[in-house]
Amino acid sequence: MNFVDFPEITLTIQGMEDVRIPKMMKVRQIYDKNRIEDIEGWIWEELETKLPENQKLSYKGKRICITVGSRGIPDIDRIVKAVLEWLKVKGANPFIVPAMGSHGGGTAEGQKEFIAGYGITEESMGVPILSSMETVKLGELEDGTPVYCDKYAAESDGIIVFNKIKPHTDFRGEHESGLAKMCAIGLAKHVGASYFHMMGFPTFAERIPKVAGMFIEKAPIAFGLGVVQNAYDEISVIEVVPNDQIMERDAELLKAAKDKIANFKMKEIDVLIIDEIGKNISGNGHDPNITGRSNSKGFEDVLDCKKMFVRGITEVSHHNACGLSAADITTRRVMNDIDLDVTWTNVVTATMLNGAKLPMYVNSDKEAIRVCIRTCNNIDFSNARIVRIKNTAEMEDILMSEAYLEELEGREDIEIIGEPFDMEFDEDGNLVD
Repeated sequence: MNFVDFPEITLTIQGMEDVRIPKMMKVRQIYDKNRIEDIEGWIWEELETKLPENQKLSYKGKRICITVGSRGIPDIDRIVKAVLEWLKVKGANPFIVPAMGSHGGGTAEGQKEFIAGYGITEESMGVPILSSMETVKLGELEDGTPVYCDKYAAESDGIIVFNKIKPHTDFRGEHESGLAKMCAIGLAKHVGASYFHMMGFPTFAERIPKVAGMFIEKAPIAFGLGVVQNAYDEISVIEVVPNDQIMERDAELLKAAKDKIANFKMKEIDVLIIDEIGKNISGNGHDPNITGRSNSKGFEDVLDCKKMFVRGITEVSHHNACGLSAADITTRRVMNDIDLDVTWTNVVTATMLNGAKLPMYVNSDKEAIRVCIRTCNNIDFSNARIVRIKNTAEMEDILMSEAYLEELEGREDIEIIGEPFDMEFDEDGNLVD
């Protein structure tokens, strides 16, 4: 562990007498609440209606595997179990393959333990879990990019490519996190994932569909199973995708996922206050699909945010400050909480050294908010548009300043709760939660 004791800062800033910290309002953002209640029934209906009869009959006596990745999916154990039970009824001999690239420590046992945390074990699922880092090389692209597949999956009679489809936090493309990425990286295990990341996130949008296309051509794919969640982290779509439609539906479901994710109902913010960032929230510490701040290009149009203030790092991040580089300002308290060894190891692994940059800091939350307001160009310093969130995973109930009141009144997608109130600070000038 490697911490730095950053010194206290004394700033003299002209014009601070014009800055007023505005009253805040509790606001509830309302998103599409559609979700699937009967998961098992929905999956059974999808399997029976989306797959041709001859394909369903062909599973008798065959070894069919389903992928389980590292992306958190609500009720993932119920989804996997439902598919396995359906396969058994069709006479198949199903098994599970952990497919998460280099996650789980890049080891077979680590990946098996990872999915056990989702309630997916051999005992609970009633089928074998065949976890291995061995791969089969299916071929390579014209530029020399190798295409790998998990050995157990490659030797099966059919692979069910199962994954959550969602916007990625590090790149933009027609295919981001989803079925194509599971083919290109998840099932490629540590060797394939490492090769992909060595070439950098800017290449992902172009290379994922090419590698996935060859994978689909060469590997024994049975069908795809895509999941999309709503803004409340509930499952709104479960779709069985025939193998010849995987690329097409992966792209379409990504569009649906982008429409459903939580975001700010107001797209112009003078000062965004984020109480905490962390690896448990996003690989970037905060989701750039919400903040518009990323180490990679492509997120610039997400949000017009003049200044971003980060107040803390989650405890479970173990002092990893990835994501702090996107902030305009933080506090001495946060700077002294950074483990440089952990943080810098992470950014080197991701080949994104710009993620190691550190923002300006001041001694307290109150100072940080006032500096943010003062340094916003062409705004009313006495009536700044301020938004405060706990983190980007909790976007339903947020705080917004009085400056938004006129814009928010009468909207069906926003509910104002209670009366405006003053931000409360302790004796050190830090916000009282």
